[in-house]
Amino acid sequence: MATVRVCVCGDEGTGKSSLIASLVKDVFVSNKIQPVLPQITIPPSIGTPENVTTTIVDTSARPQDRTTLRKEIRKSNVILLVYSDHYSYERVALFWMPYFRSLGVNVPVVLCANKCDLTDNTMPQVVDDEMLPVMNEFREIDSCIRASAREHHNVNETFFLCQKAVTHPIAPLFDYKESNLKPACVSALKRIFYLCDKDQDGYLNDSEIQEFQAKCFDKPLSSEDLGNIKLSIAKSVSGSDTAKGIDLRGFLQLNKTYAEKGRHETIWIILRKYHYTDSLSLEDSFIHPKFDVPEFASAELSPAGYRFFMDLFLLFDKDNDGGLNDQELCALFAPTTGLPQSWVEASFPSTTVRNEAGHITLQGWLAQWSMTTFLEPKTTLEYLAYLGFEPPNARETLASALKVIKPRKRRRRPGRVERNVVLCYIIGAAGAGKSSLLDAFLNRPFDGLYHPTIKSRRAVNSVELQGGKQCYLILEELGELEPAILENQARLDACDLICYAYDSSDPDSFSHIVDLRRRYPQLDDLPSIYTALKADKDKTTQRSELQPDQYTSGLMMSTPVHVSVTWNSIGELFVALAEAATNPSTAFPKSDEPPPDRTSLYLALGAMTCAAAAAFMIWRRSANSA
Repeated sequence: MATVRVCVCGDEGTGKSSLIASLVKDVFVSNKIQPVLPQITIPPSIGTPENVTTTIVDTSARPQDRTTLRKEIRKSNVILLVYSDHYSYERVALFWMPYFRSLGVNVPVVLCANKCDLTDNTMPQVVDDEMLPVMNEFREIDSCIRASAREHHNVNETFFLCQKAVTHPIAPLFDYKESNLKPACVSALKRIFYLCDKDQDGYLNDSEIQEFQAKCFDKPLSSEDLGNIKLSIAKSVSGSDTAKGIDLRGFLQLNKTYAEKGRHETIWIILRKYHYTDSLSLEDSFIHPKFDVPEFASAELSPAGYRFFMDLFLLFDKDNDGGLNDQELCALFAPTTGLPQSWVEASFPSTTVRNEAGHITLQGWLAQWSMTTFLEPKTTLEYLAYLGFEPPNARETLASALKVIKPRKRRRRPGRVERNVVLCYIIGAAGAGKSSLLDAFLNRPFDGLYHPTIKSRRAVNSVELQGGKQCYLILEELGELEPAILENQARLDACDLICYAYDSSDPDSFSHIVDLRRRYPQLDDLPSIYTALKADKDKTTQRSELQPDQYTSGLMMSTPVHVSVTWNSIGELFVALAEAATNPSTAFPKSDEPPPDRTSLYLALGAMTCAAAAAFMIWRRSANSA
């Protein structure tokens, strides 16, 4: 916010204009001043909250000036309501506050008891007798203060409260009626506590507190101050063990104390350091940073991203069983909005590797995030923000956890592509064994019962390529969405490989593939592998114009790979798929030979032309000299 606009309201004769003049002149102006001062703009100075410019607008309470008053109130960010005696105090509740509400404005109000030099009442008495009752009745009153323009008492403080009511509002943080932090504030502070508790032991130890202090306030906390904070928490929170550190209850109590003592700007400093907005939601630019993936390219986790997710897994695997159970997953995702929606829709963790107890393993965890980054990088960035990823270099952004991989335009060019995550569509007739193939990919036991696949299903796992390099392979069975996906060019562009799968024991299975390739000629633009599943059963002749071996030979491609999910060698198929996806030129139909590479010929012709030109120049010089 660049400007705070203060509208000064109140009955005639309460000293509104004198307060403004005393602020500007820094002394009381004894000469008669005009009834309504012109608008005043004060540039930011040392101590101004959030370095804002302040505009102060004086108003008149006369009925004939009511139209102007309404306009100024609606344009303001904060209202300074001034009273000076019993009559004008009674008018606060009887007229002014209901009037503000009738205008439908939703801005904080600072209540100022002016001309305190004319009364003998002490501050506690004024607060108890006057201010608290009206504050309890009208929740929009942010704060109250006694001031005197004549004695220049609390004048600067009055307008500072107005600035602070806008830059550091108390309303979103604290409920005076309940005398508690509001739920949204508690939720934000819980997330901050979670992020600061680096070892996840439930306590902020001294080192974690100092790190939090440096991040939020750019200065260390002295041992004496830290001791006083712990002592204060020990007195106000029963059963707290400050010897171990500050637990969540103590952290929330500390911030509640700040709010009760009018130091809510401290809470706002903390919240804003952790990218919270005035509505206590995370900044959109923080959870959705700019990250563009060019056409035909894809996104992957960078080494820093993989390291973050690996450390997160190890930190929350409290029982060290190599898997995250439901309680551990719940604790891990506590500072987020829950599991990503795409994970829920895909019945996570069934999409990746689990241990015997059904809990996701580290291998499966990294594979799942690799797939999420590949398919929806913005979701990964959002959860990196929620979970507290910090770039290794202060000048880098959240996007440093990801990297963009070169476009996959020239698939037919020989050579390996630099991709660590690849997507393969498994296409074939119903009952061909595609779902069992995905189960085998995730090391699940074979289920002989047939379960038709309705919606598309994905599985992701790591595969070790020849030479020891590891990549993540995503297998997707299209289900009943197969025709729609194959007609969607964008979905085909995102695919690295097609696996045509058929049941070698079903005579009608292969014809489905032939029909698909005929109906969708665009599939020829993708590398592909043919696979004969259920090879443990008796092989049958396919009801097709050409048998699978003849059909693939006619395309000058490798004959179908015969496999069974019940064989131990099934893993070799997944390696073959990953190899074909990362070396796509080896998996294209060869019916149309690529044009010969004439680069060497062009280079040779160019060299001959240059040599001939040089010889001609030498001959010409010799002829001229003769």
